[in-house]
Amino acid sequence: MPVRKAVMVLYRACWIIFFAMVVLSLFTRPPFPYWLTWVPAAAAVALGVAAGRKARAMATDPRPAVEVGPPVAGRWTALNSPADKVPSHGTHGYGQTYAIDIVAEPDPEPGPEGEAGPSRPGFRRLWPVARRNHHFPAFGAPLLAVADGTVVYAAHGRRDHLSRNSLPALLYLMLFEASVRDVLGPGSIVGNHLVLDLGDGTYALYAHLRRGSLRVRVGETVRAGQQVAECGNSGNSTEPHVHFQLMDDPDLDVAVGIPFTWRGIGLPTNGETFTAGGIAGWLPDSDADAAQVS
Repeated sequence: MPVRKAVMVLYRACWIIFFAMVVLSLFTRPPFPYWLTWVPAAAAVALGVAAGRKARAMATDPRPAVEVGPPVAGRWTALNSPADKVPSHGTHGYGQTYAIDIVAEPDPEPGPEGEAGPSRPGFRRLWPVARRNHHFPAFGAPLLAVADGTVVYAAHGRRDHLSRNSLPALLYLMLFEASVRDVLGPGSIVGNHLVLDLGDGTYALYAHLRRGSLRVRVGETVRAGQQVAECGNSGNSTEPHVHFQLMDDPDLDVAVGIPFTWRGIGLPTNGETFTAGGIAGWLPDSDADAAQVS
């Protein structure tokens, strides 16, 4: 087992031991002194810091940006873009150095039939605390292969949870849920996800996929522009959106991020709205989506 992988496994094991010792202390008199409870926690913190420094060091000399097609079609807005900040998500871990989030933003102008696309709900301070996924136009959007490649990982069994786009829900996510997911491993962070091998040591990750939406399987060859899955809200996600990144390894514990640009679009900045080709005129089917939300 590579050293970096072993460090991440040990990191999570230390946290699990710590939480187990805390729970044991709450319900019975443990056969160890109280101060010993904090030893695995301290070890986990030290391992996390070491892993973070290693990931940061490996990301300081990035490869040239790889041009690929956009993973979506239609009108979208970029969030947490590496065009504005690196690492874009505040961490080099899990290959996220150059990751980007995008949310669907249907055209507010009325279409040929006189109706505008469904609007994306905004962030709320208190109410509603959470929303169902069919309220978000990104939910169920087709995700497209950004280049010819081979499927090396595909999973879509995790549920799509409610949104976390209110202050109480966001605090719950940041203070509790995200920490638990981190201890459970990268699969719990990215939720349902797909990894494509694009060749030349480049892998594309699509995270937070809709449950049951995969249209490909491991070992299958895909063509650029082919629909591979749908946008969902699984894993460590505040609302239905697409998390996309390129990396040098399919294992998120050891992956290092690779810069990218989208053909015909470039790299959108935070808040920048762009329109991608592909499956033209896609709009969510509200009745179908409503029947499949969590």
